[in-house]
Amino acid sequence: MAQKRSGDETSPSIDPACGCGPVQGCRIEAVLNVDERGQMVLPKDVREKAGIRAGDKLALIGWERDGGICCLALMKVENLSGMVKDVIGPLMQDGT
Repeated sequence: MAQKRSGDETSPSIDPACGCGPVQGCRIEAVLNVDERGQMVLPKDVREKAGIRAGDKLALIGWERDGGICCLALMKVENLSGMVKDVIGPLMQDGT
């Protein structure tokens, strides 16, 4: 997400064309670097706050706009419900 300067504060710049916008309770938790292999590290304090432990499965959710992905979110698979859980259920099994 782009950043804009507002005085001494840094606040996220929302792209209205994307459809992303401020949501009550949502905020930037960290800025991640992507290495040459495409890997990222979730900071320890974020993992602890979110209750993410080794072996947990996370769903990567994308919002598409104009043929590309404009926004991404992570959610613990156990928090998904209904049909979505049925579709990704096999991924939750050990050894996958």
